[in-house]
Amino acid sequence: MSDKNAKLIYPAAELEIGLKVKKAVIGPSAVDISTLYRDTGLLTYDPGFLSTASCHSSITYIDGDQGVLLYRGYPIEQLAEKSSFLEVSYLLLYGELPNTAQLADFSGIIGHHTMINEALKTFFDGFHYDAHPMAIMVGVVGSLSAFYHDSLDIQNPRHREISAHRMIAKMPTIAAACFKHNVGEPIVYPQNNLSYCGNFLKMMFATPCEEYQPDPIAEKALNLLFILHADHEQNASTSTVRLAGSSGANPFACIASGIASLWGPAHGGANEAVLSMLEEIGDVSQIEKYVARAKDKDDPFRLMGFGHRVYKHYDPRARIIRAVSHEVLEKFADSNNPMFELALRLEEIALQDEYFVERKLYPNVDFYSGIIYQALKIPRNMFTVMFAIARTSGWVAHWMEMIADPAQRIGRPRQIYDGAPLRDYVPLDKR
Repeated sequence: MSDKNAKLIYPAAELEIGLKVKKAVIGPSAVDISTLYRDTGLLTYDPGFLSTASCHSSITYIDGDQGVLLYRGYPIEQLAEKSSFLEVSYLLLYGELPNTAQLADFSGIIGHHTMINEALKTFFDGFHYDAHPMAIMVGVVGSLSAFYHDSLDIQNPRHREISAHRMIAKMPTIAAACFKHNVGEPIVYPQNNLSYCGNFLKMMFATPCEEYQPDPIAEKALNLLFILHADHEQNASTSTVRLAGSSGANPFACIASGIASLWGPAHGGANEAVLSMLEEIGDVSQIEKYVARAKDKDDPFRLMGFGHRVYKHYDPRARIIRAVSHEVLEKFADSNNPMFELALRLEEIALQDEYFVERKLYPNVDFYSGIIYQALKIPRNMFTVMFAIARTSGWVAHWMEMIADPAQRIGRPRQIYDGAPLRDYVPLDKR
């Protein structure tokens, strides 16, 4: 929906033009500047695209000021309490919650696709034993297009759907295989009578020499974390998937590009930074000193896992995961590990200290996810891989939405050129 009710006035060029405003269902509307350059020869300048809507989307809505996160209109609090990760994945892909039969069918389809081609086992063996799991994951996911020629026509809706199912199904198998390669253990095949998260835990921690049964509390915590991380609107990795997809690239290449973007420490590495911070503090007796440093604007030290770029209020995902994090710590954390005591004490301070409360520097989802993964014995180099498993459902939903959009065009951001002006070539002997 749009109305021509905005106006751009540029006196230097004696320019005055009307602009359409595209109305959002909820949240900020947008001034449509898609014809601005054609009509005026002017560009807009927005580093990081912080004030630019790059697309229409009906998948996720965030209100950072109010601490609101909706998937397809459903509050994250309700989905986290009542739903499963596969049910949320179905919602993101298809726009509605499934009925009993639809969920059973979808779960069966995902189970059918959990295996990876046996030839990929030798591909894993080609990586150095201590290669970062994200490096392996980028390569393996990108290679999948070499195995699935039957569903690479992105203009075919059925092909897009099959590719989406394959990505959601295979990501835990690939992730667990990355871990097994790192620790020198044999790859464990999926077992599809288990839940999505239970299956992943088995592939991570089972060995051929003994029985393994996923712990219900660990399963519950992973299910919740995967739901909370499933999508987060037009973040860097999702925008990367969309930009790669706008060129017509195959879906596996698009998701691999999203994984590469997620790997950046400013995006997917925040929960690792939390644990590094806790290690730097070292002991509960040092908390007061480090909190004082965090309050000093001239001190470079920062408390990681507090506050959020988008949420100017309490991160709704953190409020949800807090109770489960305490449950996980109570069961799995080594009581002699000072890191967990540190985390709980820091949480207490942030929720009560006037400095943090006034600035709304509440613990965010990264603060809790890092300590949960640590308690579950998931190594730190796997944290961003865990994020990638969950976010794949959001990535493929955005990719499918973008390809089906008749207004979709290849992404082509513009620039303000500030290099050398026009000049003539100088021969080598005269330079």
